[in-house]
Amino acid sequence: MRYRYKTGANGKPEKKAVIYTCDEHGINFANVDGEAVSIIRKLKSAGFDSYIVGGAVRDLILGKKPKDFDIVSAASPGRIKKLFRNSRIIGRRFRLVHVYSGERIFEVSTFRSLKDGHTSNTFGTIEEDVQRRDFTLNALFYDPQQQIVVDYVGGMDDIKKKQIKPIINLNDIFTDDPVRMIRACKYSAISGFSMPVNLKKKITAQSNLLLNISPSRLTEEMFKIINSDKAAVIVESLEKSGLYNYLQPGACALMKKSADFRKKYYESLSKLKGAENKRGEALGALFKDYLDTTCEWKPGSTENFKEICKDARYFIMPINPPRFDFHYSVKKFLSSKGITIKRVLLKPAAEEAPTAVKRKRRRRKKNKNITQ
Repeated sequence: MRYRYKTGANGKPEKKAVIYTCDEHGINFANVDGEAVSIIRKLKSAGFDSYIVGGAVRDLILGKKPKDFDIVSAASPGRIKKLFRNSRIIGRRFRLVHVYSGERIFEVSTFRSLKDGHTSNTFGTIEEDVQRRDFTLNALFYDPQQQIVVDYVGGMDDIKKKQIKPIINLNDIFTDDPVRMIRACKYSAISGFSMPVNLKKKITAQSNLLLNISPSRLTEEMFKIINSDKAAVIVESLEKSGLYNYLQPGACALMKKSADFRKKYYESLSKLKGAENKRGEALGALFKDYLDTTCEWKPGSTENFKEICKDARYFIMPINPPRFDFHYSVKKFLSSKGITIKRVLLKPAAEEAPTAVKRKRRRRKKNKNITQ
């Protein structure tokens, strides 16, 4: 075990982080994505301190092979973009870079500062960046070249103790970002780690803060849940904490009324297979038991696709999935019932065109009329 030091205010060296070697952290390098290693190697060769960070490091320490590898670096988004041709900068407030490798995407972010608090969107140092992260088990930095784990917040000890410990003060952590409540329950359900009593109480007391979260962010979190192979366990944890009512109020209301619906709903979630799911297939688990409960489906019957979509979409609100994925999931449900779609009411391309495109077409038509 080694330590990382930094000069303190008194001019003397202060211990800032614990560095765990390969023998100590126990990560199997075979579980580390080769492309993520290549990205870090390129960033470090250009002179930028870079690491694998977050849930991927947690999973590696637990002996799992992560699905996603997020990377953090001292390089600015502009510099990252120049280093990788197959990349693009995303985000408005805080810019990130998506580096593409075939169909895979690696998210590379820049260290953030504490200049504007824990939700700061300005660049900073690794020491500041770690203090912005939610829980200690997600705040470990892994250098695959040196095969070391850098721990500023005692995350390694908390993983060994199987506990979820917040980094940010409890009075601020959820007011800064209420979505962290969903993540806390999700991490606990997936890992089997315990949450301290004060953390559970704070989640219960502040669950209504999720009312202020946009449907797009809630949809993103819901997709992560249904595309996990532990979707049922995560939903059960969220329901017990009172959070699932903000993600799927329709399902929660029906589960309170009907034990039979509750049983079927959780059975559908239990059948989801994580990475093997098609996105549309996973979506179907959220509404198919509702449609089964409220309607009688006769094989060979003809149904109005638009009305069924409207009913299912209303039930899963505030979740607002992409239309293509949603329509796919509804069609798959109807097909399983042997039902013919009477009418697929999709807007023609002209109606779906953005306003700017519509104006351009009108000008083109007007100019054509003038020349004639």
